Amino acid sequence: MSHSFATLRSTMLRSALGGFAIGAAAMLALAPSQAQVFEGHNSDAPVSVAADHGELLGRQDRATLSGNVVITQGDLTVRADRTTLAFSTGGGSFKIHRLDAVGGVRVTRGNQSASGDVAIYDFDRRIITLVGGVVLQRGSDRLSGGRLVIDLDSSISTLDGRAGGSSPALGTPSSGSSSSGRVTGTFTVPKRN
Repeated sequence: MSHSFATLRSTMLRSALGGFAIGAAAMLALAPSQAQVFEGHNSDAPVSVAADHGELLGRQDRATLSGNVVITQGDLTVRADRTTLAFSTGGGSFKIHRLDAVGGVRVTRGNQSASGDVAIYDFDRRIITLVGGVVLQRGSDRLSGGRLVIDLDSSISTLDGRAGGSSPALGTPSSGSSSSGRVTGTFTVPKRN
């Protein structure tokens, strides 16, 4: 009896692993269309800002913008209710290092968009992180989760089901964020002729 149970258990484990491998292969087949987010973005392009109100905190090397904030870099646009820019000045130049955005954050480029409660754009590392109720959309394809990390150098993104981690800069995700801890998506399929 113990031998048959061990054989059955081994067969079930192999079947589960085989199913996982097939599922993973299917996800990888879909991944290229969704994984290359904001591909070709020029992260060296100048940054333009616009808002209803702005405050420069020179001694802290910070600037805050609030009310209909629109920040553009090339053809990439970040919209939010409020942002904080961390910068440095040296040699007569002004260099932005980081952008923290909160409230109705939406990052768009062409037919691609990513939205969430909070976004951090690390200009030095060329990484955008969105947290809380994240939705990644390309055309009519859509993925949802808790945390999205976009690497602008590789154009590859990672979407997690839960926001994960904690940081004072990120704040607390809203109650509208993904509580299931799962990544969900809807994709279009080619029409038959």
